Amino acid sequence: MPQQLSLAEVEDLSFRRLVAAGASDLAAQSVARSIRAAERDGIRSHGLMYLPIYMEHLRCGKVLGAAVPLVTQPRRAAVVVDAANGFAHPAIDAGWQALTLAAQSEGVATMTISRSYNCGVLGHHAERLAEAGLIGLCMTHAPASIAPIGGSVPVIGTNPFSLAVPDGQGGVALSIDQSASVVAKSEVMMRARRGEALPEGWALDAQGQPTTSAEDALKGSMMPSGGYKGFGIGLMVEVLASAMAGANSSRTASPFSGPAGGPPGTGQCFIAFDPVAYADGFSERIAELIAAVLAQDGTRLPGSRRRAARAMTADQGVSVDDALMAKLIA
Repeated sequence: MPQQLSLAEVEDLSFRRLVAAGASDLAAQSVARSIRAAERDGIRSHGLMYLPIYMEHLRCGKVLGAAVPLVTQPRRAAVVVDAANGFAHPAIDAGWQALTLAAQSEGVATMTISRSYNCGVLGHHAERLAEAGLIGLCMTHAPASIAPIGGSVPVIGTNPFSLAVPDGQGGVALSIDQSASVVAKSEVMMRARRGEALPEGWALDAQGQPTTSAEDALKGSMMPSGGYKGFGIGLMVEVLASAMAGANSSRTASPFSGPAGGPPGTGQCFIAFDPVAYADGFSERIAELIAAVLAQDGTRLPGSRRRAARAMTADQGVSVDDALMAKLIA
């Protein structure tokens, strides 16, 4: 029978298993908070389902559990973090105060992270900036999984970006979190583990032909969202989160799944804007924009499903099936 866990129990279980696999307390705390937030929002692919992968990568050395991030600030509005081939989460935490203080002082600031790893749900980092009163524009690249239009060899990753807008009251008015691909690669991995077929239009096989086989898709490439426009978004993220950050390219990064290869050495780029520095009345204009969207029947704001999931999870907890629980405690 599936077990019901509270969010506190999810975080505690994650922390203990990460430490047992070789993570430092600091790294485990940061990653465990991310897993809790993913389960809270109903994003199961980045929650407890990903924990066995984190544990595997700690044990095989793909991510260094004892890594200590190095933060430098070469210019007033430029924060640079070397994750030292450890988890992205503690590296982001290490540079966070410098990023927010620089944005509040200069009106805009950027933080790049190199020699990093999967950063979990990207939108959570953007929302954290919004809760500090800043507009957060965050990007992370990933091992190559999207081929150029007309090609069959992956060149860029799913390369998501996220935008979160403050509501002027310590909360988030609007959040967008989307990848350059039709769907996150973790969704394909999850279906491959379950032996489920993919919807049409999600992926291509190794020969560049459309496929509904999750296994063939993992050997081929993901379809970009919106065709060439999605590929263009992925290229933008590649420029900022990989090339500008000094990280490995998507083409040379080792996969986020499986033990093959060493640390992926990927990167992130976070840009924080302080709207107060530019014009008065920002919050009012955002409220008017949101009202115009919601005034039409059948519409919803990006991120609304996650907010609905939060209320449900707080009430019902998180269901963990026996197979996953056995894998976590093995």
